[in-house]
Amino acid sequence: MQEGKRQKQVAALLLQEISDIFQRLGLGMIEGGLVSLTAVKVTPDLLEARIYLSFFQVKDAAAALKKIEERSWEIKRDLAARVKHQLRRIPILQYFQDDTLEHASKMEELFRKLNEGKQ
Repeated sequence: MQEGKRQKQVAALLLQEISDIFQRLGLGMIEGGLVSLTAVKVTPDLLEARIYLSFFQVKDAAAALKKIEERSWEIKRDLAARVKHQLRRIPILQYFQDDTLEHASKMEELFRKLNEGKQ
């Protein structure tokens, strides 16, 4: 199902505000690695937001994700203060690891091996 205009607007707003909150709370760097928000997907009723995080050079991504989830109440509180005039209800925030970069590097490696085998 295609995203509506309002869904895209809310997702863009949440992405920007949560990125700022992550920087302010020091969640952009965890265990010497970089954490970045790659996407935010909002349900059609605007009550749930799926936040996709990319971990670069983080030794244990699952532990880093857990650390972020432990501070989710603080993130949601700050988010509510920032967007209270733009949204009626603050969506439920769910965090997921975005492994798109890992898949892309695996595919590149496979293609490289296939090309080496042909030569």
